[in-house]
Amino acid sequence: MNTTDKSRLSLWQAAWVVARRDFQAILFSKAFLLFLLGPIFFGAISIGAGMLGAKAADSAEPPRLAVMLPAAQADALVRAHRELDALISVPPIERVTIGASEPAALLSDRTRNFGAVLTGTLAQPRLIGTGEQIERWQGRVAVIVARAQGPDTTYPAVALEQTRSSMASTRSAQTGTATAGITLLFLLTMLLAGMVLSNLVEEKANKIIEILAAAIPMDAVFVGKLFAMLAISFVGIAVWGSLALIGLTFGPGTGASLPMPAVGWPLFVALFVLYFALAYLLIGSVFLTVGSMAATVRDVQTLSMPATILQLAVFFLATFAMTDVGSAVELFAAIFPLSSPYAMVGRAAQSPELLPHLFAIAWQVAWVAIFVRSGASLFRRRVMKSGPAKRQGKSRFALVRRSIRQ
Repeated sequence: MNTTDKSRLSLWQAAWVVARRDFQAILFSKAFLLFLLGPIFFGAISIGAGMLGAKAADSAEPPRLAVMLPAAQADALVRAHRELDALISVPPIERVTIGASEPAALLSDRTRNFGAVLTGTLAQPRLIGTGEQIERWQGRVAVIVARAQGPDTTYPAVALEQTRSSMASTRSAQTGTATAGITLLFLLTMLLAGMVLSNLVEEKANKIIEILAAAIPMDAVFVGKLFAMLAISFVGIAVWGSLALIGLTFGPGTGASLPMPAVGWPLFVALFVLYFALAYLLIGSVFLTVGSMAATVRDVQTLSMPATILQLAVFFLATFAMTDVGSAVELFAAIFPLSSPYAMVGRAAQSPELLPHLFAIAWQVAWVAIFVRSGASLFRRRVMKSGPAKRQGKSRFALVRRSIRQ
Protein backbone atom coordinates (compact mmCIF):
# COMPACT_ATOMS: atom_id res chain seq x y z
CA MET A 1 0.00 0.00 0.00
CA ASN A 2 2.81 2.38 0.89
CA THR A 3 4.70 1.47 -2.28
CA THR A 4 1.68 2.31 -4.40
CA ASP A 5 1.22 5.69 -2.66
CA LYS A 6 4.88 6.60 -3.16
CA SER A 7 4.87 5.64 -6.81
CA ARG A 8 1.72 7.64 -7.58
CA LEU A 9 2.37 11.04 -9.15
CA SER A 10 1.43 14.18 -7.27
CA LEU A 11 -1.03 16.69 -8.69
CA TRP A 12 1.62 18.96 -10.19
CA GLN A 13 3.76 16.09 -11.46
CA ALA A 14 0.75 14.56 -13.21
CA ALA A 15 -0.24 17.97 -14.59
CA TRP A 16 3.30 18.40 -15.97
CA VAL A 17 3.09 15.01 -17.72
CA VAL A 18 -0.25 15.93 -19.34
CA ALA A 19 0.96 19.41 -20.31
CA ARG A 20 4.17 18.11 -21.89
CA ARG A 21 2.30 15.42 -23.81
CA ASP A 22 -0.34 17.83 -25.18
CA PHE A 23 2.22 20.51 -25.99
CA GLN A 24 4.42 18.21 -28.06
CA ALA A 25 1.47 16.56 -29.79
CA ILE A 26 -0.05 19.88 -30.89
CA LEU A 27 3.14 21.78 -31.65
CA PHE A 28 4.43 19.24 -34.18
CA SER A 29 1.10 18.62 -35.90
CA LYS A 30 0.16 19.87 -39.36
CA ALA A 31 -3.06 21.32 -38.02
CA PHE A 32 -1.13 23.75 -35.82
CA LEU A 33 0.86 25.05 -38.80
CA LEU A 34 -2.43 25.78 -40.56
CA PHE A 35 -3.76 27.30 -37.38
CA LEU A 36 -0.98 29.90 -37.40
CA LEU A 37 -2.59 31.34 -40.55
CA GLY A 38 -5.77 32.10 -38.57
CA PRO A 39 -5.01 35.77 -37.82
CA ILE A 40 -5.25 36.56 -41.52
CA PHE A 41 -8.96 35.79 -41.39
CA PHE A 42 -9.36 37.94 -38.30
CA GLY A 43 -8.14 41.06 -40.09
CA ALA A 44 -11.66 42.20 -40.85
CA ILE A 45 -12.69 41.62 -37.23
CA SER A 46 -9.80 43.73 -35.96
CA ILE A 47 -10.77 46.59 -38.29
CA GLY A 48 -14.36 46.45 -37.08
CA ALA A 49 -13.23 46.33 -33.45
CA GLY A 50 -10.98 49.33 -34.06
CA MET A 51 -13.94 51.29 -35.42
CA LEU A 52 -15.93 50.30 -32.34
CA GLY A 53 -13.10 51.46 -30.12
CA ALA A 54 -12.93 54.78 -31.97
CA LYS A 55 -16.62 55.34 -31.33
CA ALA A 56 -16.09 54.49 -27.68
CA ALA A 57 -13.25 57.01 -27.52
CA ASP A 58 -15.46 59.67 -29.07
CA SER A 59 -18.08 59.03 -26.39
CA ALA A 60 -15.57 59.85 -23.64
CA GLU A 61 -15.53 63.19 -21.83
CA PRO A 62 -14.73 65.96 -24.37
CA PRO A 63 -11.81 68.33 -23.70
CA ARG A 64 -12.66 71.66 -22.09
CA LEU A 65 -11.42 75.20 -22.65
CA ALA A 66 -9.92 76.88 -19.58
CA VAL A 67 -10.94 80.56 -19.46
CA MET A 68 -8.29 82.65 -17.68
CA LEU A 69 -9.59 86.23 -18.18
CA PRO A 70 -10.36 89.20 -15.89
CA ALA A 71 -13.53 88.64 -13.86
CA ALA A 72 -15.85 90.98 -15.80
CA GLN A 73 -14.63 89.76 -19.18
CA ALA A 74 -14.92 86.12 -18.04
CA ASP A 75 -18.55 86.75 -17.02
CA ALA A 76 -19.30 88.21 -20.43
CA LEU A 77 -17.64 85.25 -22.13
CA VAL A 78 -19.65 82.76 -20.06
CA ARG A 79 -22.91 84.49 -21.04
CA ALA A 80 -21.91 84.50 -24.72
CA HIS A 81 -20.95 80.85 -24.53
CA ARG A 82 -24.33 79.98 -22.98
CA GLU A 83 -26.16 81.78 -25.82
CA LEU A 84 -24.10 80.21 -28.61
CA ASP A 85 -24.10 76.73 -27.11
CA ALA A 86 -27.75 76.28 -28.14
CA LEU A 87 -27.01 77.36 -31.72
CA ILE A 88 -23.61 76.02 -32.74
CA SER A 89 -21.02 73.50 -31.55
CA VAL A 90 -18.69 75.24 -29.11
CA PRO A 91 -16.15 73.66 -26.74
CA PRO A 92 -17.18 73.35 -23.08
CA ILE A 93 -15.51 75.96 -20.89
CA GLU A 94 -14.40 76.29 -17.26
CA ARG A 95 -13.40 79.49 -15.54
CA VAL A 96 -9.97 79.62 -13.91
CA THR A 97 -8.78 82.42 -11.63
CA ILE A 98 -5.87 84.42 -13.02
CA GLY A 99 -2.67 83.53 -11.20
CA ALA A 100 -4.10 80.41 -9.59
CA SER A 101 -2.07 78.23 -11.92
CA GLU A 102 0.10 78.52 -14.99
CA PRO A 103 -1.39 77.48 -18.38
CA ALA A 104 1.20 74.72 -18.75
CA ALA A 105 0.23 73.32 -15.34
CA LEU A 106 -3.45 73.40 -16.25
CA LEU A 107 -2.82 71.51 -19.48
CA SER A 108 -0.82 68.82 -17.67
CA ASP A 109 -3.23 68.44 -14.72
CA ARG A 110 -4.56 64.85 -14.70
CA THR A 111 -7.61 65.79 -12.64
CA ARG A 112 -8.83 68.14 -15.39
CA ASN A 113 -9.38 67.50 -19.06
CA PHE A 114 -8.25 70.83 -20.53
CA GLY A 115 -7.50 70.94 -24.24
CA ALA A 116 -6.47 74.61 -24.35
CA VAL A 117 -6.30 77.77 -22.21
CA LEU A 118 -7.77 81.16 -23.23
CA THR A 119 -5.78 84.04 -21.72
CA GLY A 120 -5.13 87.72 -22.45
CA THR A 121 -8.19 89.94 -22.89
CA LEU A 122 -11.29 89.99 -25.05
CA ALA A 123 -9.62 92.59 -27.27
CA GLN A 124 -6.45 90.52 -27.61
CA PRO A 125 -7.28 86.89 -26.87
CA ARG A 126 -4.53 84.31 -26.72
CA LEU A 127 -5.16 80.56 -27.10
CA ILE A 128 -2.59 78.14 -25.61
CA GLY A 129 -2.59 74.41 -26.34
CA THR A 130 -1.45 71.72 -28.74
CA GLY A 131 -1.26 72.69 -32.39
CA GLU A 132 -4.10 70.47 -33.52
CA GLN A 133 -6.43 71.55 -30.72
CA ILE A 134 -5.93 75.33 -30.96
CA GLU A 135 -6.29 75.28 -34.73
CA ARG A 136 -9.58 73.42 -34.34
CA TRP A 137 -10.88 75.87 -31.72
CA GLN A 138 -9.47 79.13 -33.13
CA GLY A 139 -12.55 80.06 -35.15
CA ARG A 140 -15.02 79.03 -32.46
CA VAL A 141 -13.17 81.01 -29.79
CA ALA A 142 -13.20 84.06 -32.07
CA VAL A 143 -16.99 83.76 -32.44
CA ILE A 144 -17.50 83.49 -28.67
CA VAL A 145 -15.17 86.43 -27.93
CA ALA A 146 -16.88 88.61 -30.54
CA ARG A 147 -20.31 87.77 -29.06
CA ALA A 148 -19.02 88.61 -25.57
CA GLN A 149 -17.84 92.07 -26.69
CA GLY A 150 -21.14 93.06 -28.27
CA PRO A 151 -23.33 92.55 -31.34
CA ASP A 152 -21.42 95.02 -33.54
CA THR A 153 -17.91 93.78 -32.73
CA THR A 154 -15.84 92.24 -35.48
CA TYR A 155 -14.16 88.89 -34.98
CA PRO A 156 -10.82 89.40 -33.21
CA ALA A 157 -7.57 87.78 -34.26
CA VAL A 158 -6.88 85.00 -31.80
CA ALA A 159 -3.16 84.59 -31.14
CA LEU A 160 -2.06 80.97 -30.99
CA GLU A 161 0.63 79.63 -28.66
CA GLN A 162 1.48 76.00 -29.29
CA THR A 163 2.54 73.55 -26.58
CA ARG A 164 3.89 70.03 -26.94
CA SER A 165 0.97 68.27 -25.31
CA SER A 166 -2.07 68.70 -23.12
CA MET A 167 -3.92 66.37 -20.81
CA ALA A 168 -6.77 66.17 -23.32
CA SER A 169 -4.45 65.04 -26.12
CA THR A 170 -2.66 62.67 -23.74
CA ARG A 171 -5.94 61.11 -22.66
CA SER A 172 -7.07 60.75 -26.25
CA ALA A 173 -3.82 58.98 -27.17
CA GLN A 174 -3.98 56.73 -24.11
CA THR A 175 -7.59 55.86 -24.90
CA GLY A 176 -6.44 54.72 -28.34
CA THR A 177 -3.76 52.55 -26.73
CA ALA A 178 -6.31 51.09 -24.32
CA THR A 179 -8.68 50.30 -27.19
CA ALA A 180 -5.92 48.59 -29.16
CA GLY A 181 -4.82 46.57 -26.11
CA ILE A 182 -8.33 45.38 -25.23
CA THR A 183 -9.09 44.51 -28.86
CA LEU A 184 -5.86 42.56 -29.28
CA LEU A 185 -6.45 40.71 -26.00
CA PHE A 186 -9.98 39.78 -27.08
CA LEU A 187 -8.90 38.55 -30.52
CA LEU A 188 -6.09 36.42 -29.09
CA THR A 189 -8.24 34.76 -26.44
CA MET A 190 -11.12 34.29 -28.90
CA LEU A 191 -8.80 32.71 -31.44
CA LEU A 192 -6.74 30.53 -29.12
CA ALA A 193 -9.23 29.35 -26.49
CA GLY A 194 -11.12 27.19 -28.99
CA MET A 195 -8.20 24.74 -29.13
CA VAL A 196 -9.10 23.53 -25.64
CA LEU A 197 -12.54 22.39 -26.80
CA SER A 198 -11.42 20.52 -29.89
CA ASN A 199 -8.56 18.77 -28.07
CA LEU A 200 -10.75 17.56 -25.21
CA VAL A 201 -13.60 16.33 -27.46
CA GLU A 202 -11.11 14.41 -29.62
CA GLU A 203 -9.62 12.66 -26.59
CA LYS A 204 -13.06 11.84 -25.23
CA ALA A 205 -14.02 10.25 -28.54
CA ASN A 206 -10.82 8.14 -28.51
CA LYS A 207 -11.37 7.13 -24.85
CA ILE A 208 -7.99 8.66 -23.94
CA ILE A 209 -9.52 10.90 -21.31
CA GLU A 210 -10.92 7.89 -19.46
CA ILE A 211 -7.47 6.31 -19.29
CA LEU A 212 -6.03 9.55 -17.92
CA ALA A 213 -8.85 9.84 -15.38
CA ALA A 214 -8.15 6.34 -14.13
CA ALA A 215 -4.41 6.95 -13.78
CA ILE A 216 -4.13 10.50 -12.41
CA PRO A 217 -6.37 13.01 -10.60
CA MET A 218 -8.83 14.83 -12.83
CA ASP A 219 -7.62 18.16 -11.44
CA ALA A 220 -4.20 17.33 -12.89
CA VAL A 221 -5.76 16.62 -16.29
CA PHE A 222 -7.48 20.01 -16.26
CA VAL A 223 -4.39 21.91 -15.09
CA GLY A 224 -2.11 20.11 -17.53
CA LYS A 225 -4.35 20.75 -20.53
CA LEU A 226 -4.88 24.40 -19.64
CA PHE A 227 -1.20 25.19 -19.29
CA ALA A 228 -0.30 23.15 -22.36
CA MET A 229 -2.73 25.22 -24.44
CA LEU A 230 -1.39 28.39 -22.81
CA ALA A 231 2.15 27.41 -23.86
CA ILE A 232 0.92 26.71 -27.39
CA SER A 233 -0.75 30.14 -27.38
CA PHE A 234 2.54 31.81 -26.46
CA VAL A 235 4.20 30.02 -29.38
CA GLY A 236 1.56 31.40 -31.72
CA ILE A 237 1.86 34.89 -30.24
CA ALA A 238 5.65 34.75 -30.66
CA VAL A 239 5.27 33.85 -34.35
CA TRP A 240 2.62 36.49 -35.03
CA GLY A 241 4.47 39.11 -32.99
CA SER A 242 7.69 38.48 -34.92
CA LEU A 243 5.89 38.87 -38.23
CA ALA A 244 4.22 42.07 -37.02
CA LEU A 245 7.55 43.45 -35.82
CA ILE A 246 9.14 42.71 -39.19
CA GLY A 247 6.24 44.42 -40.92
CA LEU A 248 6.51 47.50 -38.73
CA THR A 249 10.27 47.67 -39.16
CA PHE A 250 10.50 47.28 -42.93
CA GLY A 251 6.99 48.26 -43.98
CA PRO A 252 5.73 51.71 -44.98
CA GLY A 253 4.90 54.31 -42.38
CA THR A 254 7.44 53.15 -39.83
CA GLY A 255 8.09 56.70 -38.69
CA ALA A 256 4.71 56.99 -36.94
CA SER A 257 5.01 56.63 -33.17
CA LEU A 258 2.51 54.70 -31.09
CA PRO A 259 0.77 56.52 -28.21
CA MET A 260 2.62 55.98 -24.95
CA PRO A 261 0.55 54.16 -22.28
CA ALA A 262 0.37 55.66 -18.80
CA VAL A 263 2.58 52.97 -17.22
CA GLY A 264 5.17 53.06 -20.04
CA TRP A 265 5.73 50.56 -22.82
CA PRO A 266 7.93 47.98 -21.02
CA LEU A 267 5.56 47.59 -18.08
CA PHE A 268 2.49 47.74 -20.32
CA VAL A 269 3.79 44.88 -22.47
CA ALA A 270 4.61 42.83 -19.36
CA LEU A 271 1.16 43.45 -17.89
CA PHE A 272 -0.48 42.64 -21.22
CA VAL A 273 1.27 39.26 -21.41
CA LEU A 274 0.33 38.49 -17.80
CA TYR A 275 -3.29 39.52 -18.28
CA PHE A 276 -3.49 37.49 -21.47
CA ALA A 277 -2.33 34.41 -19.58
CA LEU A 278 -4.93 34.98 -16.87
CA ALA A 279 -7.70 35.75 -19.37
CA TYR A 280 -6.82 32.61 -21.31
CA LEU A 281 -6.81 30.46 -18.18
CA LEU A 282 -10.16 31.89 -17.09
CA ILE A 283 -11.98 31.44 -20.39
CA GLY A 284 -10.03 28.25 -21.12
CA SER A 285 -11.27 26.69 -17.89
CA VAL A 286 -14.82 27.58 -18.89
CA PHE A 287 -14.35 26.07 -22.35
CA LEU A 288 -12.70 23.01 -20.82
CA THR A 289 -15.72 22.48 -18.60
CA VAL A 290 -18.03 22.90 -21.60
CA GLY A 291 -15.97 20.39 -23.57
CA SER A 292 -16.14 17.88 -20.72
CA MET A 293 -19.95 17.87 -20.96
CA ALA A 294 -20.00 17.47 -24.76
CA ALA A 295 -19.86 14.05 -26.37
CA THR A 296 -19.73 15.17 -30.00
CA VAL A 297 -18.67 18.19 -32.03
CA ARG A 298 -22.32 19.16 -32.42
CA ASP A 299 -22.71 19.24 -28.65
CA VAL A 300 -19.62 21.43 -28.43
CA GLN A 301 -21.13 23.96 -30.84
CA THR A 302 -24.37 24.03 -28.85
CA LEU A 303 -22.77 24.32 -25.42
CA SER A 304 -20.02 26.74 -26.42
CA MET A 305 -22.45 29.33 -27.79
CA PRO A 306 -23.28 30.81 -24.34
CA ALA A 307 -19.56 30.97 -23.53
CA THR A 308 -18.85 32.77 -26.80
CA ILE A 309 -21.67 35.25 -26.21
CA LEU A 310 -20.34 35.82 -22.70
CA GLN A 311 -16.90 36.54 -24.15
CA LEU A 312 -18.36 39.13 -26.54
CA ALA A 313 -20.32 40.72 -23.70
CA VAL A 314 -17.13 40.92 -21.63
CA PHE A 315 -15.33 42.65 -24.51
CA PHE A 316 -18.11 45.23 -24.97
CA LEU A 317 -18.24 45.86 -21.22
CA ALA A 318 -14.49 46.48 -21.00
CA THR A 319 -14.52 48.70 -24.10
CA PHE A 320 -17.32 50.82 -22.67
CA ALA A 321 -15.83 50.95 -19.17
CA MET A 322 -12.39 52.17 -20.27
CA THR A 323 -13.84 55.56 -21.29
CA ASP A 324 -14.30 56.51 -17.62
CA VAL A 325 -11.56 55.14 -15.36
CA GLY A 326 -12.72 54.99 -11.75
CA SER A 327 -16.45 54.94 -12.51
CA ALA A 328 -18.84 52.32 -11.14
CA VAL A 329 -18.99 50.54 -14.49
CA GLU A 330 -15.19 50.42 -14.76
CA LEU A 331 -14.86 49.10 -11.21
CA PHE A 332 -17.47 46.41 -11.93
CA ALA A 333 -15.59 45.38 -15.07
CA ALA A 334 -12.36 45.17 -13.06
CA ILE A 335 -14.00 43.02 -10.35
CA PHE A 336 -15.97 40.63 -12.57
CA PRO A 337 -13.52 37.73 -13.12
CA LEU A 338 -13.94 37.24 -16.88
CA SER A 339 -13.77 40.96 -17.73
CA SER A 340 -11.09 41.84 -15.16
CA PRO A 341 -8.07 41.19 -17.46
CA TYR A 342 -9.57 43.37 -20.22
CA ALA A 343 -10.49 46.20 -17.86
CA MET A 344 -7.06 46.18 -16.24
CA VAL A 345 -5.31 46.36 -19.64
CA GLY A 346 -7.39 49.47 -20.37
CA ARG A 347 -6.51 50.90 -16.95
CA ALA A 348 -2.78 50.26 -17.50
CA ALA A 349 -2.94 52.36 -20.68
CA GLN A 350 -4.70 55.28 -18.97
CA SER A 351 -3.59 55.31 -15.31
CA PRO A 352 -0.02 55.12 -13.93
CA GLU A 353 -1.08 53.53 -10.62
CA LEU A 354 0.37 50.04 -10.10
CA LEU A 355 -1.21 48.95 -6.81
CA PRO A 356 -4.60 48.08 -8.39
CA HIS A 357 -2.82 45.65 -10.74
CA LEU A 358 -1.38 43.70 -7.81
CA PHE A 359 -4.86 43.21 -6.33
CA ALA A 360 -6.33 42.38 -9.74
CA ILE A 361 -3.70 39.75 -10.49
CA ALA A 362 -4.22 38.06 -7.11
CA TRP A 363 -8.00 38.20 -7.63
CA GLN A 364 -7.78 36.63 -11.09
CA VAL A 365 -5.40 33.89 -9.95
CA ALA A 366 -7.87 32.96 -7.21
CA TRP A 367 -10.70 32.71 -9.74
CA VAL A 368 -8.58 30.56 -12.06
CA ALA A 369 -8.17 28.09 -9.19
CA ILE A 370 -11.92 28.20 -8.51
CA PHE A 371 -12.83 27.65 -12.17
CA VAL A 372 -10.39 24.76 -12.58
CA ARG A 373 -11.54 23.02 -9.39
CA SER A 374 -15.22 23.50 -10.27
CA GLY A 375 -14.67 22.22 -13.81
CA ALA A 376 -12.84 19.14 -12.61
CA SER A 377 -15.60 18.42 -10.07
CA LEU A 378 -18.28 18.79 -12.75
CA PHE A 379 -16.35 16.47 -15.03
CA ARG A 380 -16.14 13.78 -12.35
CA ARG A 381 -19.78 13.99 -11.31
CA ARG A 382 -21.59 14.40 -14.64
CA VAL A 383 -19.35 12.85 -17.25
CA MET A 384 -17.24 10.18 -15.60
CA LYS A 385 -20.04 9.30 -13.14
CA SER A 386 -17.47 9.02 -10.35
CA GLY A 387 -19.27 10.82 -7.56
CA PRO A 388 -19.61 9.61 -3.96
CA ALA A 389 -20.14 5.93 -3.29
CA LYS A 390 -23.68 6.39 -2.11
CA ARG A 391 -24.62 8.18 -5.29
CA GLN A 392 -22.98 5.45 -7.35
CA GLY A 393 -24.92 2.81 -5.44
CA LYS A 394 -28.20 4.61 -6.06
CA SER A 395 -27.48 5.00 -9.77
CA ARG A 396 -26.58 1.32 -10.10
CA PHE A 397 -29.75 0.29 -8.24
CA ALA A 398 -31.83 2.51 -10.53
CA LEU A 399 -30.16 1.00 -13.60
CA VAL A 400 -30.93 -2.59 -12.43
CA ARG A 401 -34.53 -1.71 -11.62
CA ARG A 402 -34.98 -0.04 -15.04
CA SER A 403 -33.62 -3.11 -16.81
CA ILE A 404 -36.00 -5.39 -14.87
CA ARG A 405 -38.99 -3.29 -15.86
CA GLN A 406 -38.01 -3.47 -19.51
